[in-house]
Amino acid sequence: MVRLARDAVIEYLRSGIEPTPPEEAPPALREKSGVFVTIEEYDGGRKCLRGCIGYPLPYSPLVEATIDSAISAATRDPRFDPMVKAELSRVVFEVSVLTPPLLLKSDRPCDYPKLIKVARDGLVVEKGFHKGLLLPQVPVEWGWDEATFLSECCMKAGLPPDSWLSTDVKIYSFTAQVFSEVSPSGEIRQRNMDVL
Repeated sequence: MVRLARDAVIEYLRSGIEPTPPEEAPPALREKSGVFVTIEEYDGGRKCLRGCIGYPLPYSPLVEATIDSAISAATRDPRFDPMVKAELSRVVFEVSVLTPPLLLKSDRPCDYPKLIKVARDGLVVEKGFHKGLLLPQVPVEWGWDEATFLSECCMKAGLPPDSWLSTDVKIYSFTAQVFSEVSPSGEIRQRNMDVL
């Protein structure tokens, strides 16, 4: 899937046309699943975000969602200029395959930190039109605890950081399998969140 993501971006930057899914894709990639593609600039060790877009819910077959998310992360992430071909040798691709989000239930919102676990869970915070998602690897990379993770996800949704303590805010958790290039176009490994 990581190669599929990179190849889709290469083809799109070359031709301007989104490639069709490969016919030989295994059945598991034809199942509907949520997925995010993250692209990071790489300089031999340190990484810096270059684009990240995906589907939190299983709307499309995984192979199609991966291709679309990869191209969107490279060219449609509003935080960055569209990627150009010259950057391909300086970025790494990462694909996160998501489980469907599950609504956290508690009579006491202050208990939410006990219902989630950094290095296992990703979060979605939702209130009205406000919605924010953070992948499971994010709190590990930033060294956040569970309460900070909840606050940061609220801010990602455009809400005050303590909004997760409100009874009218919905909190969802999900897990993800994460696969990434070790170096640009290099070896691909499944990431172990506990040792990021």
